[in-house]
Amino acid sequence: MYFLVKKTMPLAAAVLALLFVSCSSQPKVTRVDRQADLSGYWNDNDVRQVCDSLISNCLQSNNVDRFVSQYAQNHNGEQPAAIVLPFRNASSEHIDMQIVSNNLRASIIGSGKLDFVEGGAARDAIRAERADQSNNNASEETAAAMGNETGAQLAFTGEVRAIIDTAGNVSTRTYYVKATLANVETNRILWEGEETVRKNIKRSAFKP
Repeated sequence: MYFLVKKTMPLAAAVLALLFVSCSSQPKVTRVDRQADLSGYWNDNDVRQVCDSLISNCLQSNNVDRFVSQYAQNHNGEQPAAIVLPFRNASSEHIDMQIVSNNLRASIIGSGKLDFVEGGAARDAIRAERADQSNNNASEETAAAMGNETGAQLAFTGEVRAIIDTAGNVSTRTYYVKATLANVETNRILWEGEETVRKNIKRSAFKP
């Protein structure tokens, strides 16, 4: 009996140790309302702040205000429609430009001063649905009519660039977000603006 207990004790200890390691290795997740800036790279807070600022500055432009007012006078008080075309990533790091476009669109809609029309894949999907309805798959009373899309009068384009300056264990990461608003019919630029996000990152001088 003594031999059996002595033999099984190391085995039991090993099992307990394995269970402890397994439990302690589980990830600890904390839900946050706002993303912490952990790495110094471009993040969702940067996107939101930049897009809100760009749209705010755009709508305060005299050229844009004049265009919106003249359009409303000529179209029974209607607002001009805008579209956000794909933004270009001119930096060396991976940036999801669709997130930039989505936030810019949300800022436009939230302003209440411009209408917004779909573009890209979403527009193609809506057109396919409309074509499917008109192909005798929906009743005449409910089928969406062809050729009634709202055309965009204004188009946003832009790009994101990044410059990194490093000295020792300190680096400065600067993002430049440029946006341009053009008249779709005339190609005339009504407004152009740029927002800058600059981050200083200090890393430990001692490598692990």
